[in-house]
Amino acid sequence: MNSIALMEKEIEMFAKNGTDFIDDALIQRQLGGNERPVRQRIRDIIQKSLSIERLEPEETAALLNVTDTEIWNDIFEAASKIKKTVYDNRIVTFAPLYCSSYCVNNCLYCAFRSDNKDEKRRVLSFDEIRKETEVLAGEIGHKRLIAVFGEHPLSDINYITEAISTIYNVRVKTRTGYGNIRRVNVNAAPFSLDELKLLKQAGIGTYQVFHETYHHGTYSKVHPKGTIKSNYAWRLYALHRAQEAGIDDVAIGALFGLYDWRFEVMGLLYHAIDLEKHFGIGPHTISFPRLEPAANTPFIGETQYKVSDEDFNKLVAVLRLSIPYSGMILTARETAKIRRQVLPLGVTQIDASTKIGIGAYSDRYHGQEAERQQFMLGDTRSLDEVIRELAKSGYITSFCTAGYRCSRTGKCIMDLLKSGKERWFCKLNAVLTFQEWLNDFASPETKAIGEKLITKEIDEIKVQVPNIYPQFASMYERISKGERDLYF
Repeated sequence: MNSIALMEKEIEMFAKNGTDFIDDALIQRQLGGNERPVRQRIRDIIQKSLSIERLEPEETAALLNVTDTEIWNDIFEAASKIKKTVYDNRIVTFAPLYCSSYCVNNCLYCAFRSDNKDEKRRVLSFDEIRKETEVLAGEIGHKRLIAVFGEHPLSDINYITEAISTIYNVRVKTRTGYGNIRRVNVNAAPFSLDELKLLKQAGIGTYQVFHETYHHGTYSKVHPKGTIKSNYAWRLYALHRAQEAGIDDVAIGALFGLYDWRFEVMGLLYHAIDLEKHFGIGPHTISFPRLEPAANTPFIGETQYKVSDEDFNKLVAVLRLSIPYSGMILTARETAKIRRQVLPLGVTQIDASTKIGIGAYSDRYHGQEAERQQFMLGDTRSLDEVIRELAKSGYITSFCTAGYRCSRTGKCIMDLLKSGKERWFCKLNAVLTFQEWLNDFASPETKAIGEKLITKEIDEIKVQVPNIYPQFASMYERISKGERDLYF
C-alpha cells in the first residue's frame, strides 16, 4: 500500500463519510448565536465547570461572547479555583529539547519551513543528544523533556525512537545524588498506526501534535499544497491514531494568531470532544502558543489575527473552564511578565531554562540566534530563578513522573483528576521531588525559600491525609538522606 492510500485508510477509521469533526459554519453560527449572553446563564456555565464537567460548544461560545468586565473577573476566579481543585498548587516544569530543524513542509509562519534559506539546519547525532541531556538532567535538574523533531527523513520514526532511548539512558552524578530524565514527551509529525506503535514501545510519555489552526481555509493558506502538512485530516486525526496505537496521553494545541482566537478555542474543544467520543478520554494537556518573531518569516508581521494580552488571558481562562480536567501548558514564548499574569488562570505546566537552538544546551551559549531557532523566546530565565519566583508566590514545583510509571495514565488519570483524588497523589510526590531537586540543584537562596514552602505543604499533608502521613514522612526522610526517585 502506497503512502497516500495508507493515509486515506487511516483517516477513514475516524472520519465519518469523509467529513471531519470541525464544521466551520457551525462554529461561526455558535459564536454568532451566543452574543450578549445573559449574566445568569454565564453563572450557570461557571458552576458547571466548577463541578469539573466539560462544557458543550454552545456554553463555551457563550463564555467567548462575554463583554462585561465583572463577569470576566468571575470567569478568571473560576479558572483559578478549577485548577486548585484538580491540580492543587503544583506547577510542573519541563524543558524542550530540539533535535532537528530540517523539515519537508513549508508552513508560512515557521522559520523551519523548507524554503527558508536563512535557517542554519542541523540534526543532532545521538552522542549530541546525550550531551544535551547531560546538561538538562545533570546540571539544571530537569526530570521531563519535550523532544521536538522536524518532519523530514533525517528525523524519521527510527531516529526518534533511538533519540528517546538515548535520553532515558543518561544518568549523571550531582552534588548529592544523580540526575536523569524520567519522562520523554514528543512533539513530532503525525505518524501512521504502525509507527505510533513503535513510539509506544520506546516509552514515549505524551504525544503532542498541534493542529495549528482549525479553520479549514486558513489551514490551506498557511500550509501550501504539495506538502505533507497540507493534508488537514491526516494531521487532525494524528492523536486518534496515537490512542488507537496504545499511547495513553495525547496533547492538543493551536497556534494563536493564525485565525480568530475564539474560533481556535472552539476547535480545541471540538477536538477534545471527538477524542472523548472515540476513546472515552480527552487530551492530557492543551497548549496555546502565540505567534512569535522568527527569522525571515514575514507572515508573522502580516497576520490580521494577532492576539492581544487581554484576549490571551481570556482564551486561557475559557479553555480552563471548557476542558477542566486537562493540563494546560504555558511556554517560554511568552515574557516573564505575561507568564506571571496568566499563571493563576489555570496553568499547570511551564518550561524554564529554555533554549531552542539545535544543540544550544551543550554549546552553552546564552543568547538567542534567530537563524538557529524556530522562533524567538520571551522568557529565558533559569529554572532556579523560575522556581524561586514560583515558591514566593505559593506554588510548589513538581518534578513528579510517578503516575506515568504506576499506570495512572489514560482513563485512569482522567477519572482521578475529575474526582479530585489525583491532587493528593500529586501533592505527596510533588513535595518529595521538590525536596530532591532543592538538595541536588538549587541555589542557597532558592533552597531556603523552597524549604519554607515545603514546611507548609507537609503541615497540610499531615492534616488532610493523616493515614498516609507516616509513610510519607518516612520517604521524605529517606530523600533527605540521599535516596532518589521515591514516589507514591
